[in-house]
Amino acid sequence: MDTQTLAITVLLGSFAVMIFLRFPIAYAVGLSSVLCLLVQDKSLMDVCRLMVKGISSFSLMAVPFFITMGVLMGTGGISEKLIALANSCVGWMRGGLAQVNIVASYFFGGISGSASADTASLGSLLIPMMVDEGYDADFSTAVTITSSCEGLLVPPSHNMVIYATTAGGISVGSLFLAGYLPAGVLAVSLMIGSYIISVKRNYPKGEKFNLVTFFKQLLTSFWALAAILIVVVGVVGGMFTATESAAIAVIYSLLVSVFIYKGLNWKGVWKALDSCVETLSIVLILIATSSVFGNCLTMLHVPDLAANAITSISDNPIIIALLLNLILLVLGCIMDMAPIILIATPILLPIAQSIGIDPIQFGIIVVLNCGIGLLTPPVGAVLFIGSAVGKTPMEKVVKATLPFYICMIITLLLITFIPQISLLLPQLLGGYSPIGG
Repeated sequence: MDTQTLAITVLLGSFAVMIFLRFPIAYAVGLSSVLCLLVQDKSLMDVCRLMVKGISSFSLMAVPFFITMGVLMGTGGISEKLIALANSCVGWMRGGLAQVNIVASYFFGGISGSASADTASLGSLLIPMMVDEGYDADFSTAVTITSSCEGLLVPPSHNMVIYATTAGGISVGSLFLAGYLPAGVLAVSLMIGSYIISVKRNYPKGEKFNLVTFFKQLLTSFWALAAILIVVVGVVGGMFTATESAAIAVIYSLLVSVFIYKGLNWKGVWKALDSCVETLSIVLILIATSSVFGNCLTMLHVPDLAANAITSISDNPIIIALLLNLILLVLGCIMDMAPIILIATPILLPIAQSIGIDPIQFGIIVVLNCGIGLLTPPVGAVLFIGSAVGKTPMEKVVKATLPFYICMIITLLLITFIPQISLLLPQLLGGYSPIGG
């Protein structure tokens, strides 16, 4: 066995073993990289150099700001207002509270950018409300966790910033714009699934649609929704970078949460910032160690080997696209979102581009695949959070989620094979020119 083959075996084999043994993902990535370098007689000083290089990126400065913005707005008393706005929009339908849950997740996703925050915040309010209205607890939890994935696609999302940085040369503004329509397609798909189940089980309707009530709730929610405009319009319009817009949005979120909605006092602000530091430390150590891992992959030509292996199975672009989705879905079952983006993007993006998938479109595909992974055992963080919030056994939640998995897979296939779902808004509003376009 030559040195290159041995190094690849050690890198991927040790990583797989440590994942199986439930090592923290950052340690698994870092230690497997160290073992790989030792096999090649490389200096371990490279580990420190590459880790520092991995997080020395101006674009990545947006990540802590977006996380802070999400925590401040998520704990600042806006959940009830967004639920009321969603209720005025779709509460009149059969299974109205389920539809409210889905639409509220779309709104809330633009604030938090986190499926976990969505599930914890909206779920703690809506699941008990739905159960009291006669909805089954497992159905209520399933709706909550699946709709929370909309928040990963609706900007601003720090995972999109991580993807843009990892992919290299990707416009964060275009990526933000690309998320709106796919998130809308996902929402509509979940709403159709919820409606069918609600009709079958005769779940209740809400009050009739009232235009006055709708505008009243829209005005109440304006301050929360304006945070999204600051980020997206500012970045797309070229008024400031993603990092600058994120910093402005943090200040805005602080003022809205403390002085307008008054959902936070200064003690709560410090508690929220403490939560931000905890989350950020996890994200940054993942980015740092993944930088070393990615360098090892590139040095050993693993992306080229993976591309040759996949294309050797078939040269049909449809088959290759399905294989890419399958790989990402399997990874989502065993790994968290950030490490998948950091590790898989350098390997799979060149393959996706070779079959005509635009980098922006592929970013949306990656994010949605990772979102589905958050709902699947054994890692499924959002699945565990939903089960805890809904006080429902995980086995029942998984069973109730099965119809919604179908809705999500249909959405994934639509996004994969209809590029314009992802690229229409970046082209119209961001001036983005797709590859080959």
